[in-house]
Amino acid sequence: LVLPSSGKKVKYRPFLVKEEKILIMALESEDTKQITSAIKSVLSDCILSRGIKIDKLATFDIEYLFLNIRGKSVGETVEVNVTCPDDGQTKVEMLIDIDSIKIQKDSNHSDIIKLDDSLSIQMNYPSLDQFIESNFDTSNNSQVDESLNVIMSCIKQVYNEEEAWEASNCTKKELRDFVESMNSKQFKEVEKFFATMPKLTHNIKVTNPETKVESTVVLEGLASFFS
Repeated sequence: LVLPSSGKKVKYRPFLVKEEKILIMALESEDTKQITSAIKSVLSDCILSRGIKIDKLATFDIEYLFLNIRGKSVGETVEVNVTCPDDGQTKVEMLIDIDSIKIQKDSNHSDIIKLDDSLSIQMNYPSLDQFIESNFDTSNNSQVDESLNVIMSCIKQVYNEEEAWEASNCTKKELRDFVESMNSKQFKEVEKFFATMPKLTHNIKVTNPETKVESTVVLEGLASFFS
């Protein structure tokens, strides 16, 4: 398959019984970090192409790879429990063809953010570890701090017409000071990068068996396809 973020072709194999066992044990634990570790372990074993670093892949690359490897391993369809939107409680089991689930890209999305007439920043996509750390970290960091940490970790380069600064050469304090010095309009442009970045998503139509009302439900993110 082709990696959504880079267009690079990746060869892979289905996972084996021992790898399926790792996944089942992780899912039964209901521990997010254990599940994440299991997914990364299976991907590392099943990806045959050289030079693919799981820790460096964008979250949506990880999700897309895992979904497709699972499809070739245990079946071309995935069963999901969908909650009908019209009453918010009736659940319907539905089968989805895995090949129909794609990464959706926003035409307004760009990894280059223009802060003003002279200064711009180039962004990296958050990795799976960064995503988990910002959403499931058990420390007492506030939501604002978590958001700042994700933004800081995703800055690749800051540049103007004359020179450029690599984020990897900056300290955490320098990056934090830089982000905190942005005005409201500039910060919203940074937030737009995350809001519009590619997502694993799929629209399905569901009919409530109780009310006969048909609705469209949007499934988004890997967890939606394993509910």
